[in-house]
Amino acid sequence: MSRLVLASGSRWRRQLLDRLAIPYTWQSPDIDETPHPGEPPEALVHRLALSKAERLTASHPDHLIIGSDQVALFDGRILGKPGDETTARANLASFSGNRVRFLTGLALIDSANSRHWVCHERYDVVFRRLDDSEIANYVAREQPLDSAGSFRMEGLGITLFEKLEGDDPNTLIGLPLIRLCALLREAGLDPLGT
Repeated sequence: MSRLVLASGSRWRRQLLDRLAIPYTWQSPDIDETPHPGEPPEALVHRLALSKAERLTASHPDHLIIGSDQVALFDGRILGKPGDETTARANLASFSGNRVRFLTGLALIDSANSRHWVCHERYDVVFRRLDDSEIANYVAREQPLDSAGSFRMEGLGITLFEKLEGDDPNTLIGLPLIRLCALLREAGLDPLGT
């Protein structure tokens, strides 16, 4: 039986965690992701990542539980998932030629002893100049309606960028694996151990 649990229903996060070749289970936590009034983005992603992991502690005693959450920041605003094509197209039009910052919160809880770790990673995306037809074609083909920032780097989203800046490109997809590996080792689970 695996001791590792991913508190997420995201197939993208599961695909990232699969790369570590550690047996795990996953379960989608049901939490309210609404930002608190005046809550800074760093505090928001910390709270949501930890809340997702905490939601599964009662049903997974003696486990290491991973929670993660991400927000996109642009022009002083927190951007959520677009939800519809009109919003996705408007987001991408405003990003054209500009920088968008992504903050990904990461939490790890050891439910056996209530120890926990919480951090966040930053990743910046610089969009190239995009015309309306490129944006419309991208949204129609990729349907990034459930992705913060209205794009998916895992697919055609890479065609929208001029450059990427950050320590771990997995952060942009929603699970910073470099930092996660460090937390797992600190919790006693070495991804390269036998």
